[in-house]
Amino acid sequence: MEIDQIKQIAVIGSGAMGSQIAMLCALAGYHVTLQDINEESLVKAKQSLEGNMKRRVEKGRLSQDQVESAFDRILFESLLEEAVKNADFVIEAIVEKLEAKRALYAEVDRLAPAHTIIASNSSTIVSSKIADATSRPDKICNMHFFNPALVMELVEVVQGPHTSEETAQITFELAKRINKVPILLKKEISGFVANRILGKLMDEAIYLLENGIATVEEIDLACTKALNHPIGPFALIDLTGIDVNYHVRMQRYLESGDEKMKPSKIVTELFEKGDLGRKTGKGFYTYS
Repeated sequence: MEIDQIKQIAVIGSGAMGSQIAMLCALAGYHVTLQDINEESLVKAKQSLEGNMKRRVEKGRLSQDQVESAFDRILFESLLEEAVKNADFVIEAIVEKLEAKRALYAEVDRLAPAHTIIASNSSTIVSSKIADATSRPDKICNMHFFNPALVMELVEVVQGPHTSEETAQITFELAKRINKVPILLKKEISGFVANRILGKLMDEAIYLLENGIATVEEIDLACTKALNHPIGPFALIDLTGIDVNYHVRMQRYLESGDEKMKPSKIVTELFEKGDLGRKTGKGFYTYS
């Protein structure tokens, strides 16, 4: 298959990441189906995208015609079979749980055309842990977007030992065609590049907080005002979701058996209380 043969894209999972990835593809001219088994999640995704696009039109970043055309190219669908039956490329953006992903990939493999590439937006679960749930391991890879996907430029494409050169190159080229800046990793490692570096920063930030050396606000200020980061580590955890941080760390712990990989005490406490950051109005910070 060649990149020009990709016309239909299916995005599975209509959370913040999945819905924005779908819009990226639609804005770039692709026909997209955004699928989620939860109808309510699809309604919220559409409303969120409408608000986001309205702000972009008001700021002059996009024209009303561009936005209307993009929405014309997106279908919101609850049935997986309908979403993938004509898809040339599938991007999976569901919960960071290995068994859920394996079950989904087996279904997509059964329902999608033989030529379809299936890429995971996961940054923690490498595709070699999923590929053997399908009959097409050569067409499985990671294609990791950053939150918020409409804004962040980088995409990490990861070629697992099972991934064909063709699949890696098509995925890399697709990232460019939807106006992203891709990097191609020829070797798998959990967390890839950006999140491994970020993880070390977050570990240190939590160490400083839990040992009473500085407050959440002070640590974030040190990163924004001394290191010139656009956002501090605690504000970033709140933005991406404390639940996401918790599940990523639990996955790494389960894979490695290393106690140091476990979610931190403070993240675990917030997760168990349901204070998940911006999405719930409270995390390390309180949001109105």
